[in-house]
Amino acid sequence: MINAYSQRLSPPFSGQAQIAESDRARAITMDGQTWEIHFLRGTNHRGMQGYQRHQRSYQRAAYVSESWIRRIAADERNEDQEVDERILELTTFIAEADFPFPVADEHEYWLLDKEDASPLALIFTCVDAEQMSSFPEHAEWTALPAAVMPIQRSDEELAKGVPPINYQVERLVAERAGTRPKAQWFRRGSTARDRFPPLLLREDWPDEAAHQLCQRYIQRQSPRLLMLHGLAHDNRLRLEQAARANVREVARFHAMYPEVADPELMNAMRVEARMRSLTDDEPAINSRRDGVLYL
Repeated sequence: MINAYSQRLSPPFSGQAQIAESDRARAITMDGQTWEIHFLRGTNHRGMQGYQRHQRSYQRAAYVSESWIRRIAADERNEDQEVDERILELTTFIAEADFPFPVADEHEYWLLDKEDASPLALIFTCVDAEQMSSFPEHAEWTALPAAVMPIQRSDEELAKGVPPINYQVERLVAERAGTRPKAQWFRRGSTARDRFPPLLLREDWPDEAAHQLCQRYIQRQSPRLLMLHGLAHDNRLRLEQAARANVREVARFHAMYPEVADPELMNAMRVEARMRSLTDDEPAINSRRDGVLYL
């Protein structure tokens, strides 16, 4: 039996991973195009720091493409090559699966605002409550690195040598958390949704400069944030509008979007991305595996 679910990749948040898991192996992807196959290595039974009782341990076995998965799943006799049964079981399931998978990581670890101890920025998540003790007590939020998600700076900013927007936002969050930052686990319930920043980072900053930095970060992250489940229509719509500046990433991730607020806009972005792919080289950044190994 295959257990299929999705989980946010963090820290830092880089997208929503899709995971298909059997009792012997698992397959993970963030865009449905490239999959990482892990074989079950064993189960950790120690309860010391860094280990959780009955926590599964995996080793990476292979990277495979969507086209390879469909080809192998369609060839029931595997005439072209011998395929490990653990991989065959997963590929058969993935080839017929509907995406995205349901969300499973309802346990969330949030950095807190120093003023009122309210959720400030999401640090990481987990699926089962028993996994929480295996995470470090890490009261620090990190931005998605500029090498993974470059944010364009103005000529004036470049001339002044200001650091990437990513790290400016990281500093703002650290200052808002205080010199003795605190973090807390929450189990998200539907009645408590309003307590949590829907885009995983507080947007109500006291001064306009800080607000604009935060918005630039969120807008650039919009193709990834659109993978989140449960967004209000207004939030999804503004993310889709912001994503117009990065249509190649929209084309990469759109199959994992649980909803679309403006279908006409989404189709237009995908068409533009296809046209650009005919003349522009595929961005090297798209070949990154973007945090799959964090799981």
